[in-house]
Amino acid sequence: MAALVTPVSGVPRREPGARGRLRLADRVYARIADRAARDVLAQAWHGRAERGGPPKVSVSVPGSTVTVRVAVDLPFPADLAALARALRERIAAQVSGLTGTRVGEVVVVVEKLVPGRGGSA
Repeated sequence: MAALVTPVSGVPRREPGARGRLRLADRVYARIADRAARDVLAQAWHGRAERGGPPKVSVSVPGSTVTVRVAVDLPFPADLAALARALRERIAAQVSGLTGTRVGEVVVVVEKLVPGRGGSA
């Protein structure tokens, strides 16, 4: 396969398949997902005295997609479905946007509900 010369730089350019591969460690995906989850949770916990623990993130990368599992504590009462959706969307967008890897699934597991003042879970 011959290298192509770009008209602007004069530097040889190879076809995408001949450029090589980039493999990201699972911990890179987990770190991005953790940061995205923390951003969503910071908004959910805003103004509350009691807060849940940090999210617990695990990932698997079967082939060219990444699957993320995040276990979280959520405030109660709250719209739990909306929070779970926000977590899924933000994590998928951040992981995909920053790595270029397709996100196959984001599983949100609610481990604990933390009641507000005067409530119980």
